[in-house]
Order: sequence, then structure tokens, then C-alpha cells
Amino acid sequence: MNEPSRAIFRTTDGLDLAADMYGRPTRGSVLMAHGGGQTRHAWAKTAAALADRGWEVVTLDLRGHGESGWSPTGDYGIQRFSEDLAEVARAMGGRPALIGASLGGLAGLYAEAEIAPGGFSSITLVDIVPNMDPDGAAKVMEFMNAHVAQGFGNLEEAADVIAAYLPHRPRPADHSGLAKNLQQGDDGRFRWHWDPGVVSGMQSCRSLRDADAFQARLTGLTLPVHLIRGRLSELVSREAAETFVAQLPNGKFTDVAGASHMVAGDRNDAFLSAAVGFLERLDRQTRAYDG
Repeated sequence: MNEPSRAIFRTTDGLDLAADMYGRPTRGSVLMAHGGGQTRHAWAKTAAALADRGWEVVTLDLRGHGESGWSPTGDYGIQRFSEDLAEVARAMGGRPALIGASLGGLAGLYAEAEIAPGGFSSITLVDIVPNMDPDGAAKVMEFMNAHVAQGFGNLEEAADVIAAYLPHRPRPADHSGLAKNLQQGDDGRFRWHWDPGVVSGMQSCRSLRDADAFQARLTGLTLPVHLIRGRLSELVSREAAETFVAQLPNGKFTDVAGASHMVAGDRNDAFLSAAVGFLERLDRQTRAYDG
């Protein structure tokens, strides 16, 4: 497959969001939003597979992440991330299917329920629900906060930290993927490729578990919503996943064995099968209806 093309989306508050674009919209468009602390490169394999199957795919660096702009005012609340996704969806010229992991998924869900209803044709949530486990969320935040100031002397040190955090995942011999999530400073040390201010802004994401108005609106979402959970998830319990999907008029639940919160990274084969299968079923239903 050809290499993706680069794109920039300008937000209404003046930030440039970096993106990669894959494929052509023969079967429609897909917008992919990563989790907190990640970059658009986390989606490369999935995006390429979807493009090969006829979708146009946009993988986005969320504000404060990767090559996207950093908010000068520290505006990293869930509403702002949601507004960004709604704006990008409109700029794509239609109602793309959203695939969002953790922060990206929650922002997309909030956008559909609160900011721009009807902005997406479907939503695939990757290991995230509004009623996430507070202890698991705290663990994720703790990992993101660690080493922010001092960074790492080399890529091997960063790999050591990730291996300790994800002991169930085989350690890759090649650090090229890890290098895309780090940037080397003038002092020669490597730091995560995101604004440290993102962590404090993300605290608002945890507060959504108590937002009654938001929860109430979920029952009115008629678009297809697919929750893909990692069975080893520290953030989403089986009970929370089933409760969330049960309240949706058009919800689907897939539980991926051998995967933690980082589902696509832990079991990319199973994740890809679930994500692609869901979109292909929707595509077949649409074509049958139109025919």
C-alpha cells in the first residue's frame, strides 16, 4: 500500500492538528483518535488494513500530542477534545465512523452526545466507558506523570519502563515504534511526545462517571456503538462494559482475551478483526438498504 499523505486540521481556537490520510472513501471514511499519551502512529496497522478494504482513514494527533499544537492556555478538558473531533469530522466532509481509544473514544462519545449529534456514522470505543474504574484511571495517570520532567537517557530506558508497566506484553526487539512516541530535547534526553499539561486536563475525563446528564443522553444514541474491551483491562470492568452496552439502543460488545487497556497494542490481530468486522457488517447493511 502507498504511504499515507500528511494533513493539517485547524481548530476554531487556532491549533493545528496533525494527521495522516490513508486510502480512498470507496466504502466511506473513518476517523481514528488515539488514547492519552499516544500519537496517531498507534493506528498505522489498522489504518492501512482499513484503507486496503476500501475506506478513507484519517489518523489524528490529538491536541497536545505528537506533532499537533500545544494549547497555550492548557485547554485539555474533555469538552475541548470533543469539539476538536467534531470539527475534524465536519472538515472530512461527511459522517465518518469514529474509532477512539480511551481519551479519543470518550471524546468522540461526548461529541456525539453533547457537542454535535449526528456527527459520526458509528463509534468504536477501545477500552473506555464513562463509568471507568477510578483506581485504574489513577494508575494510568500515574504512569503518564512518571518521568515527565527527567525523561530518559535513551530508548532502552523508556522500553524498561513500558515493560514494567505492561509485563504481559512481549518486549519488542525493535524500538522504532517507541521512538515515534518520544522526542529528544536539547539536553539529549528523550521525553514523551505530548504536553505535560495534558495530564491535569484529562482529570475531567474521570469526572464523567458522575455526570448524570451525560449518562442520560447515552440512551438516546441511536447510531451503532461498538465497545472493544481488553479482558485484562485495569480501566473497564466486565460489569461496567456490559452495563454500558445494555443501555445503548444499538450497542455491541467484544471482549479481547490477552489484552489490557492497550488493546490494539496487545492483541492487534484480534482488535483488527473486531474493528474491521464491525465496519464491514455496517457497510453490508447500508448497501442492502440502499439497494
